Amino acid sequence: MEEPLRKLLAISLAWALYSTGTLAASGRHSSSHSYSHRSHKSRSETKESKPVQVRSYRRKDGTLVHAYDRRLPGTATDTASHYHPFRRGHLAEGYAAHPTVARDSHGRIKRSKASRGAFTREHPCPSTGKTSGRCSGYIVDHVTPLECGGADSPSNMQWQTTADAKAKDKTERYCR
Repeated sequence: MEEPLRKLLAISLAWALYSTGTLAASGRHSSSHSYSHRSHKSRSETKESKPVQVRSYRRKDGTLVHAYDRRLPGTATDTASHYHPFRRGHLAEGYAAHPTVARDSHGRIKRSKASRGAFTREHPCPSTGKTSGRCSGYIVDHVTPLECGGADSPSNMQWQTTADAKAKDKTERYCR
């Protein structure tokens, strides 16, 4: 009767030492978690409180992404550092809209389908030569962007390859 009591006492003592981290830290028990829970919490708390610096890198398509600070979701952000003066579909700061540019009910720039149709009838697709329908690999682009005060007329439009249009959109983002 005394033997089962000793075994029970030894097991409860071993469990108490293991749960506090003393047995795991002494090296008697091999486990994948060899650190105490207290140090684990302090590591995660420091990660959550600091923004992460992301280095500049190149994407697979060759475009360069500049370095920036990334915050974790749910953390407070500084509104002054995240203010973007450019909003797609709205006029850029310091520019006036051309009289040919229409607006929708929310104040966003509305592109004219009639102007685009007139341009495609005057200038056929470079890849197929058609004056209507899709033109694969090309888009109709405004020479002077509407957001920067350009006219929404066929005289301000041109055919551009999709890749060239993406590169042009990056440079004209703030109407430089």
